[in-house]
Amino acid sequence: MSPPPPPPPPPLCLPSFTRKGRKKKVDEFYDEKSGSYQPSGTHSRSSRGSRGTRSSLPASQRPSLQGSPLARSVSQSPTPTVTDAQSKADMTSRAEKLTFSEDTESYNNLPKLAPKLDRSRSKLTRGNTFRSKFGYGWGLGLGRKDKDKEDLFTEVDRSSSQTTILPVYPREAPPSFVPDNAQTPTRHMSQRSKNSYASKLSQDSQASRATKSSNLSRGSKRSNNSGSGSVNTLVGSALERKEAYQDPIRERIDTSLRLAELRQYMAKDNLDYYVIPSEDAHQSEYPAEADKRREWITNFTGSAGMAIVSKTAAYLIVDPRYWLQAENELDENWFLIRMGTESGPRNWVDWISDRVNESRVGLDARMISNEAAQQLYPLLQAQKSKLVYPSQNLVDLVWENKPGRSKNKIFVQPIEYTGKDATRKLIYVRDWIKNYTPSSGTSKNSSSPSQRHVGTLVTNLASIAYVLNLRGDDIPFNPVFVSYMYIGLDRAIVFVEQEKIEPPVREYLQNLKVEIREYNGIWSFLRTREWGEGKVIISPQTSYAISLMLTHYRYSLAPPIIEEMKSIKNEVEIQGLKRAHRRDGACYVQFLAWLDEKMTKGFEITEWEAAWRLTEFRRKTKNYMGLAYESISATGPNAALPHYHPLKSNSYVISKETPYLNDSGGQYRDGTCDTTRTMHYGRPTLEQSEAYTRVLQGHIAIDTAVFPRGTTGAQLDVLARKNLWQDGLNYLHGTGHGVGSFLNVHEGTYGFSSNVPLVPGHVLTNEPGYYKTDEFGVRIESVLVVRSVQTKHTDPDESWYGFERLTCVPIQTRMVLEQMLTKEEKEWLREHNRRCLHSLEDLLQDDKRALKWLRREAERPIGVAPAGPGGVIIDWGE
Repeated sequence: MSPPPPPPPPPLCLPSFTRKGRKKKVDEFYDEKSGSYQPSGTHSRSSRGSRGTRSSLPASQRPSLQGSPLARSVSQSPTPTVTDAQSKADMTSRAEKLTFSEDTESYNNLPKLAPKLDRSRSKLTRGNTFRSKFGYGWGLGLGRKDKDKEDLFTEVDRSSSQTTILPVYPREAPPSFVPDNAQTPTRHMSQRSKNSYASKLSQDSQASRATKSSNLSRGSKRSNNSGSGSVNTLVGSALERKEAYQDPIRERIDTSLRLAELRQYMAKDNLDYYVIPSEDAHQSEYPAEADKRREWITNFTGSAGMAIVSKTAAYLIVDPRYWLQAENELDENWFLIRMGTESGPRNWVDWISDRVNESRVGLDARMISNEAAQQLYPLLQAQKSKLVYPSQNLVDLVWENKPGRSKNKIFVQPIEYTGKDATRKLIYVRDWIKNYTPSSGTSKNSSSPSQRHVGTLVTNLASIAYVLNLRGDDIPFNPVFVSYMYIGLDRAIVFVEQEKIEPPVREYLQNLKVEIREYNGIWSFLRTREWGEGKVIISPQTSYAISLMLTHYRYSLAPPIIEEMKSIKNEVEIQGLKRAHRRDGACYVQFLAWLDEKMTKGFEITEWEAAWRLTEFRRKTKNYMGLAYESISATGPNAALPHYHPLKSNSYVISKETPYLNDSGGQYRDGTCDTTRTMHYGRPTLEQSEAYTRVLQGHIAIDTAVFPRGTTGAQLDVLARKNLWQDGLNYLHGTGHGVGSFLNVHEGTYGFSSNVPLVPGHVLTNEPGYYKTDEFGVRIESVLVVRSVQTKHTDPDESWYGFERLTCVPIQTRMVLEQMLTKEEKEWLREHNRRCLHSLEDLLQDDKRALKWLRREAERPIGVAPAGPGGVIIDWGE
């Protein structure tokens, strides 16, 4: 059979001029009468977010700086930990035998500290080692008053930087990354082979070196033009930082020896199980390097999980966010327990209580909360098992070359950022102590001195930093310092390593009448009960060791009042967050414009370099203090891992065939930022576009929600998932979390997974997503603040709330299927991108590339330009 004839040449491709109508310019949305830009869509509420320092609400609707939101009453009946005399005696006995160690201090010999090993911990050099995480305003107008106010804040920032202690985040050192995922091919006991997608990457790596291919390949071997193209915009220290950066040495560890040594110490205490939490003594989400005991023993670098070691086996219990990561990082010594499945446990407490029988379960009582211990203790008793507290943390005994602790200095956060001085905050806490109702179990004797509440013990690091208006640098990404604090009716004591306190801060605390003691002094304070008669209020998240030291009849449990105060931002904090998000948005636009240019020209850009570049743009920004969390920069199958972090030596080249996901945020003196955008630099598939569009619809549904007072975040969560559910899709992480004001990026108990009612001043993220295992992932995240709104039929006795959007980063329209959107959703998308243009335009006057990109995105039509004649894609976006 003769070969078929060659195909005819493709017809000439010419631009099409058949589009009807013309695109509206941003200026056409300007209303001279109102002096602002108005949306073309119709929405009933009048609470439209504005930029700069202008309030988006009428004066009568603005949250008061002193107002009643902080006076919300939250009741929780303290639950006694002991119910009979015999148990009381047993509790007292356990407290006497309990030991504390940094790592070997004993309660029976306080405050003397007996060193366990000859480790040099006094001199600490901490590199920027990082770990992971995981409104609706129409106002476009920027008048002279707004600019004058922005200039005023600029001058205040300049003067405050000269009169306050310098930030502790190193500006000269590169904000480098300590990756959580080494991406090694070895799997744990499931023996699952590398996925087909990754195999294809390996096979294509040779071809990708010689061409400007955008197929995924390992970034350690890149094409020559990629290298030259990526550095031609770097000069001086930026280029030196990039070339000098080295990945931390992370080898796949065989944990056999570590587990064997741990079991030897377990045998000495006759333990059947030993529990190793992820948290530190303050229940911090992101512990310091010295407190990453669970990570060291398991080699699993995720931020959450519980390790449990028995005499013959080892288990890691994680939620769905970390299943794939754990599979990649655990060796054959560990069994992965998937929490959250129908057949899996609800939590680690249920898992271990189902397996013990007349067993001795050991743990460090400092590393578990009172709440968790109260759940575990009766379940173990039902199985004739008991909790045991070894004299030292067993992981510390086998951890050689354990990192030392930070010695970075503490600094003051000025009132121009906090909006409220520390004296007023302490007064509010003391009033709460006086008015707190005693537990029902002691109501008969509530008038007696022993039953009165005389103080509260604060162990949460962010709460201590907030109430004192201080910041530190002891925890990666979180500007807090390791400490405890006691607030009494007539005294206050902060327990902190005194070498971190310089004379100006010491004088500042003296003016607040706050006494300074050494960090380990908390244990002698509790043992001698210096507060005298009366009860101390603690939160359920306080460490169980403190509960045991106090004994049940000397403390009451109550929701943490400072957490509640911190979660409701005052107007000064909200305006600071707006300015921070505006500057951070400008950096994000510079990054996206740079990346778009490189991808269009065919350069190979790795996931690591993309994350690094975004950080470099932030470094040049006013008030920048470091990253808010380790950047997530992921393409292809890596984007399906919600908490993936690339390595410089082992990251994929960003693909034009799959979405690229970037989740990153900066810490600024006036606010904390958290933004996620998903981009596509090729022609997305129908599946990718449908998933992205559904995620966008959920994002818009949350952003535009209006709800009555008393509505919880959990009640709104379904709005983000509704459109995904229609296609049988879902995501396994929360829709959003609280955000701090130059504090932790994950804050408080409020969010879209919480039953805490949302109130004006709550700042939280809106981040629905979708992840197809081994293929791709998408997520869109913006930060919102809850505001009061006026509805068409608002009753004077009712309150209605909505959201004002703080994030100013355009949302790419390339992957959006326009026919799936409603008229209102399409108008929301167009208006958001135009709002970003108007908000950021003046900040980008010196970056022509970013400004051109931003203007193009603000006017770009929804969807990918259709293929031209002969199947050639024509995109007239330029």
